[in-house]
Amino acid sequence: MDLIADILLVTGALGAGFYCFVLARRLTRFTDLENGVGGAVAVLSAQVDDLSRTLSAAREAAGTSESSLEELTGRAEDVARRLELLVASMHDLPGPAAPVDPAPRKTEDPPMGPVFSRRARAGTAG
Repeated sequence: MDLIADILLVTGALGAGFYCFVLARRLTRFTDLENGVGGAVAVLSAQVDDLSRTLSAAREAAGTSESSLEELTGRAEDVARRLELLVASMHDLPGPAAPVDPAPRKTEDPPMGPVFSRRARAGTAG
């Protein structure tokens, strides 16, 4: 009986050893940096680094855009206030003006005395 128990014990130990050997080989292939999950983890780690850099660049660009948009919005609000004031002041003006004559009329000079009119025509002063 002891002999049968020893044979079964040795057989079980050899089976467990073989099972461990197979698991070790699978684990080696599983963690291989070229083809296995280890490679996938390495690739994903590199992608996370790239995405982190891209995200920080996008945050910087968004901050810059935010400040310029705030400045432009402030300027637009100022212009809108000025336009509102101009439109409000337009209500205070009288109705439409009379149409302007395209050909201005020549007005005659007021009559001058004989001395002043001769000097003005001759182009001499005084």
